[in-house]
Amino acid sequence: MTDTDLPPRLTRLTFHGPLSEARAARIVERLARTGPATVLDIGCGWGELLLRVLDAAPGATGIGIDIRGDDLARGRDNAKARGLANRVEFVEESATAATRGPADLVLCLGASHALSGDAEPPHHTVAALHALRRLVSPGGRVVLGEGFWQRTPTTAELAAMWPDASAGEHLYLDQLVQVAVDAGFRPVWTETADMGEWEEFESGYQADTEEWLATHGDHPLAAETRERLDGHRSAWLSGYRGVLGLAYLTLVPVE
Repeated sequence: MTDTDLPPRLTRLTFHGPLSEARAARIVERLARTGPATVLDIGCGWGELLLRVLDAAPGATGIGIDIRGDDLARGRDNAKARGLANRVEFVEESATAATRGPADLVLCLGASHALSGDAEPPHHTVAALHALRRLVSPGGRVVLGEGFWQRTPTTAELAAMWPDASAGEHLYLDQLVQVAVDAGFRPVWTETADMGEWEEFESGYQADTEEWLATHGDHPLAAETRERLDGHRSAWLSGYRGVLGLAYLTLVPVE
């Protein structure tokens, strides 16, 4: 079995999360105005936001850290295509006990678990924020993309989510911002993904594989793939849709 026999991986997604082009452009513009010289992206995936910041901040250099080699390869290819290959490094390693900083700008989008070690939710968020405080340079910025409950999930919604989902594993938005303050930051910008961004992400997350399944029903991996996709879609539509939010917090460290 070759890679060409398998469904493509996330080619419909520009960002690995519910982030629209318009919101990304606003975030990049605000960050570029601060003039970062160094950028660190924790759990970068293919590092789309990292590359856009580097493109908008001439002279800045960046490092993206992730444990998925295929995503990192996609990031390297994109960097080369945009003429940024000499200003960015994509490194396959764990972010636990990260020693790559400090950096003027630290990105951590949906990857706080990579910094939290053995901390259990929601304490992993607190642990990640303290790690990010150590990784950012004085006067720098952190952009944290972190999940939160938009409202208390019902028992039925929790049962439809991931295994062992519980109402206590996420904070509410006000609590999330407060733990950032407690970790030594001031929140200079607070925004949250809207329903359109979530639908774009969730649909794009599955689109490649859904189309592959439609024409590969007799493939040896079809049954397993169908079960996984149907389970994910059910978790979204019956479980966390409209319940789980994603906040983008732009934070500045308190000196």
